[in-house]
Amino acid sequence: MTDNRFKGTDSYIATEDLMMAVNAGVTLERPILVKGEPGTGKTMLAEEVAAALGMPLFDWHIKSTTKAQQGLYEYDAVARLRDSQLGEDRVHDIGNYILKGSLWQAFESEQRPVLLIDEIDKADIEFPNDLLRELDRMEFTVFETGETIQARHRPVIIITSNNEKELPDAFLRRCFFHYIRFPDEDTMQRIVDVHYPGLKKDLLREALAAFFKVREMPGLKKKPSTSELLDWIKLLLAEDIPPEALRAEDNRKAIPPLYGALLKNEQDVHLFEQLVFMNRGGRQ
Repeated sequence: MTDNRFKGTDSYIATEDLMMAVNAGVTLERPILVKGEPGTGKTMLAEEVAAALGMPLFDWHIKSTTKAQQGLYEYDAVARLRDSQLGEDRVHDIGNYILKGSLWQAFESEQRPVLLIDEIDKADIEFPNDLLRELDRMEFTVFETGETIQARHRPVIIITSNNEKELPDAFLRRCFFHYIRFPDEDTMQRIVDVHYPGLKKDLLREALAAFFKVREMPGLKKKPSTSELLDWIKLLLAEDIPPEALRAEDNRKAIPPLYGALLKNEQDVHLFEQLVFMNRGGRQ
């Protein structure tokens, strides 16, 4: 394995406090709970930590219907019943119908892995507590076979949340917490440079000015994120939009070109049309 301290990667700009949080979680062997606005790179963080530390990655993307048990394993009773009706020999081994979940796969990894539990707040409120025992003990029992599965190595666990609901205190106590603040303009410029290294400085300056002006709009229902800025810049380049087209000196043209990459609902578009960029001319 490479150096076991996360220092960011060539494709992922990590702030000092984020790097410290990841390394603290690794050292303490506690799950790293990462919160922040959608689009701030929470999910990508797990991928980059795995790549930087030379670890395999196992991911578990949570939905509103996801149950904790699914991360361990699922027993496919329907398939076994069907095979029984068809007279299949495999029906006599119940292990043929045990489907391994992401935790089981991570526990079996021959080298220390990264385990991503993505958007944990989408699930039922009891979901985090249902995982406490397994995350503490690093083992679980397969009731159908009586087998105990123990982790070969304690995974680096990264859990993301969009703050859609509060997480239980008992769960929070076991995590190392970090909130990814939205990047400031300097950090955002570094992020854009990674994705578009040849971008002309005047276009970058005007695009960032317009982007942060949109984010500062009072009453905006959905603020554009980093990923949406990158999509917008890609469109600006594809359509060869000149930097001067991003300035709104004419109040009637206050809405930026290709705004559909930044504004995602009609209320925000209407609001933007009403509240023009009054002092945009001062940000040259």
